[in-house]
Amino acid sequence: MILGIDSSAISAGCALVEDGKLIAEQYLNTHHTHSETLLPMIRSVLRTAGVELSDLEKIAVSAGPGSFTGLRIGISTVKGLCDAANLPCIAVSTLDAIAYNFVQIDGIICACMDARRKQVYNALFKSENGVITRLCEDRAIAVNDLDAELSALDGKVILAGDGAELVYGLTEEKYALAPPVLRFQRGSGVCFAAENAPEISPSALMPTYLRLSQAERERLARDNVI
Repeated sequence: MILGIDSSAISAGCALVEDGKLIAEQYLNTHHTHSETLLPMIRSVLRTAGVELSDLEKIAVSAGPGSFTGLRIGISTVKGLCDAANLPCIAVSTLDAIAYNFVQIDGIICACMDARRKQVYNALFKSENGVITRLCEDRAIAVNDLDAELSALDGKVILAGDGAELVYGLTEEKYALAPPVLRFQRGSGVCFAAENAPEISPSALMPTYLRLSQAERERLARDNVI
């Protein structure tokens, strides 16, 4: 049984999956801080499903890319839970979690999260016959560059993630915009992406940012490093 947690963007969620079956899930897309909502959601899911922390085999979390603060909250929460229950954890790419919303839908999945500055955090996946195959590594890419790359692909391209509309707005006729119920990362997607991923210790769990924070960029600019 896997507990999956996501707090990588404005939305947050957690889910329980056992043997590939979704047992319970909660999802919030509000402007409340994850430090206020994440632990109550986890307690609610476990309690409603009649599951104790000690019943879990592992805990998975979106480790990035995403909001710097959101990722730190999620990862700190998972480190604490895994330490308390002596459980292994799994770091899942947030873009993987988005792609796993489309296991039963064939096509090219373009997972993209708004990275500001006319960029998105992005990865491409192929969904075919219930199997998700990664086509490129996670990256930060300019929206126009991604649009040009997608134009060279054959077949249906499904845009998902909170950066999907940035790409969709360029040339809408080329793409399918995922419906809101599937568009955003969820705890269940984290669970499904984690099913065959390697386990790590809580001490090894770290966020993956892909890009320096604005504060770090400004500091380096002041120091004439960049």
